[in-house]
Amino acid sequence: MERLAVSCFSGDKDALKDEESAKIWQSLGIKKERIAFLPKEDNWWGPAGKTGPCGPDTEMFYWKLNDKPAPEIFDPKDKNWVEIWNDVFMQYVKDDGGNYNPAKQKNVDTGMGLERTLAVLNGKENVYETDLFLDLIKKIEELSGKKYTEDKKSFRIIVDHLRAVTIIIGDVRGVTPSNVGQGYIVRRLIRRALRLGQKIGIKKNNWSKDVAEITAVKYEDVYPEIKENLDFISAELTKEEGKFGLTLEKGLREFEKLKSISGKEAFDLYQTYGFPIEITQELAEEKGIEVDIEEFKRESEKHQDLSRTASAGMFKGGLADHSEITTKYHTATHLLLAGLRKFLGNEVYQKGSNITAERLRFDFSQPQKLTPEQIRAVEDLVNEQIQKNIPVVCEEMAVDEARDQGAMGVFDAKYGDRVKVYTINNFSKEICGGPHVKNTSELGKFKIQKEESSSAGVRRIKAVLE
Repeated sequence: MERLAVSCFSGDKDALKDEESAKIWQSLGIKKERIAFLPKEDNWWGPAGKTGPCGPDTEMFYWKLNDKPAPEIFDPKDKNWVEIWNDVFMQYVKDDGGNYNPAKQKNVDTGMGLERTLAVLNGKENVYETDLFLDLIKKIEELSGKKYTEDKKSFRIIVDHLRAVTIIIGDVRGVTPSNVGQGYIVRRLIRRALRLGQKIGIKKNNWSKDVAEITAVKYEDVYPEIKENLDFISAELTKEEGKFGLTLEKGLREFEKLKSISGKEAFDLYQTYGFPIEITQELAEEKGIEVDIEEFKRESEKHQDLSRTASAGMFKGGLADHSEITTKYHTATHLLLAGLRKFLGNEVYQKGSNITAERLRFDFSQPQKLTPEQIRAVEDLVNEQIQKNIPVVCEEMAVDEARDQGAMGVFDAKYGDRVKVYTINNFSKEICGGPHVKNTSELGKFKIQKEESSSAGVRRIKAVLE
């Protein structure tokens, strides 16, 4: 009790002050001086959207310092008080008018930080000194020749980020490093860890997989798939380390030349040397200068707009022209994507295409090489659809309607108010602006010539119509 404090909702025009929780806490031995009443921004949960269940919460805090007794009076702004637990009282429902109405069914939702609780039970001041991180930190000490106490922040970021990406990549639906979407988050985490590893003196090549190996063993009881996929994880980390290693030193030298960091210069570091903005911000902070983040965002958006325009070219869908043969190849890519998703799963998405009069090239998300059996099965399935003489049906509809119907599309793209959706029976449904044949029978015979790697987590198929 000497190291515990709590907070309760202070009340406002929507809901009463939570005196009940405060009285219960006092009955359990929490001193009145250790109970703080805080507003909605601190002690209220929900609703998840604009409307729905919500309510006040009471939060539990632990005084983390071992060498200094907890103050008699609880100050929520003192960062030595660490939240470890909370109870949310779901007793209201917010309606469309912004009113908070008593819920017909009230309940308590509780949330507890596992790692923080472990730190408390072990008498540690933070999670990084628990058994969950100690082996990882020892490995970084061994690799760098430095002690954790010399640069706690860098050590913590390295082990936290590499543990996270090990689990993400090793998951059954593992996400691999890339420049888009979830893959870019993985890449950012890896590269930040690698940069800090360089900063604290790690010289060994491909060292990040050493951290992955320890993580896999430590979590094998709860995440057995991590150990099972360790070779794949190590390969992905090694590839990423190799890519970033080629430009890291050059990028750091370029950074040192700068006296200030404009948004354009920050974007150039990203585009030329692969520096995520977090790395540039950290370097700038170490140098005592600021980065113009708003300008960086504008540069990034400008680049994305140019990329979209360049990708579209004069015609849609990666076509070199709108000739009869390229139209056939374009339609075939719809069948190919549907066939890949059927055999490999719904995690498969188109990553790009290039179509000429001689062949189609199709990039898709897939971490592993396809087996000859998988290639043959996809090829046979596409030819089966061609032989069924299926009409290719085009409909115009709103984007939301297309999404509701399960149409494939890049829904963060800048579609207009209405889109064209091409349907091939119940086999394929895609939003698309390119040309298509009227019937699958026009395509002839589909033949996959080659399947290869395009980039990390992306495979490429080259195919022809005979």
